[in-house]
Amino acid sequence: MDSQTSQFLSKAERRGIKKEEKRREQQLEKRKNRLKKLLFTSVWILGAVILVFIVGFVVSNQKVLPPTTMAGHIEVSPESHFLTEPMDIRVHKHMLEHADGSGPPGVIINYNCDDFECNDNLLSSLKEIVEQYPQNVYVAPYPGMSAKLVLTRLGQQEILDDFDEARIKAFIGE
Repeated sequence: MDSQTSQFLSKAERRGIKKEEKRREQQLEKRKNRLKKLLFTSVWILGAVILVFIVGFVVSNQKVLPPTTMAGHIEVSPESHFLTEPMDIRVHKHMLEHADGSGPPGVIINYNCDDFECNDNLLSSLKEIVEQYPQNVYVAPYPGMSAKLVLTRLGQQEILDDFDEARIKAFIGE
C-alpha cells in the first residue's frame, strides 16, 4: 500500500490491509515450503529409483559360474564322472578338493546347452575326455551358467566358447 492511498484510509482499513498482506505473505511462504518438501522428496525418490536400477543392472549382468572353492562341501561323491543331471553344488566343491573322496584334486567341466547352442557331438567329445582322465575329471551340466563351457579346478577357472580339446587337456594337465 503506497503512502498517498493510505492517507485517505481509516486506521482500521489500514490495519485490515496490512493484515491481508501479512496473510498473503504467510500463504506464499507455506507454498514455498510445500514446494521445497515436494522437491526434496522427489529428489530422494528419484535417487532411490536410480539406485534400484543400478543395482538391478549390476546383478543381472553378473556372471553365473561354478564355484572354485571347497567351502561348504559335503563328503559325498557323484555316482559317475559323466553326469547328464546337474551336480549338487556341495558335491561339486568336494570334487575340487579330491576326486572320488580320496583321489587327486578334481577338474570339473560344466556345460550349458540350455542357454547356448551346442553341436550334436559336444557331449560325446566331453565323454571321451572323461574316459581319458578317469581319476579326476568330471562332466556335468550347469543350467543358468553364463558360459557354454567352464573348466574348473580348485581356485582356477577357464571359460570356453566352444569345445577345444587342446585347451581342455592343458587345463587338466596343469
